[in-house]
Amino acid sequence: MIPPSEMVHWLFATGVLFLGLCLLAEAIVGHEVWNRRPWRKYLWPGLLFALGLLMWPVMVLFTNSTVHMLAHGSWAQVMMLAGGAHLGLARGKLQSRYWRLTVPVALVVSGSAFLIHEQNGWLYSRAAFVHHLCGWTLIVGAIFPTISTFRPRWLIPGLGYAAMIVVISVVLFSARDTAPIFGHLSPEAGVAHR
Repeated sequence: MIPPSEMVHWLFATGVLFLGLCLLAEAIVGHEVWNRRPWRKYLWPGLLFALGLLMWPVMVLFTNSTVHMLAHGSWAQVMMLAGGAHLGLARGKLQSRYWRLTVPVALVVSGSAFLIHEQNGWLYSRAAFVHHLCGWTLIVGAIFPTISTFRPRWLIPGLGYAAMIVVISVVLFSARDTAPIFGHLSPEAGVAHR
């Protein structure tokens, strides 16, 4: 039995929420205070890498088209790239600050994948709305980690980045297979669940 796609979205929303809360805590207390405990500097990069690894089974087991496979595969790759690069930075194996640009690249690729693999309009169903909202939030939100790469001690980009990740998790928690959005459901979408 394969669980409904909304449950997979909810599982990933939980991981994304934890990632966002870690980023929020780091932005509030500051990088130096956050890294006083050695394990903390590996926490969110490791979680990002793990989410990328977990995206591979989603790609293999829960997709029903080539476009969905490509979208989930690209998410897996860029999440693992960004997580791995930040793990290398935390360990000290990577020195250049430009490795931090892997996160904005991951956000733009992920946002594009959200938009490309959703063929329906914004108000087709709640699932379509969730995909469009997540895609545009990720693409626009990529500005925050880009600014943080060049101005790492500035509080606003760190808070904006963390808030954007928390918003993505909240939007993913609202995902349903077939449900109305703002009281509207396209007749072609099918019968609403629940």
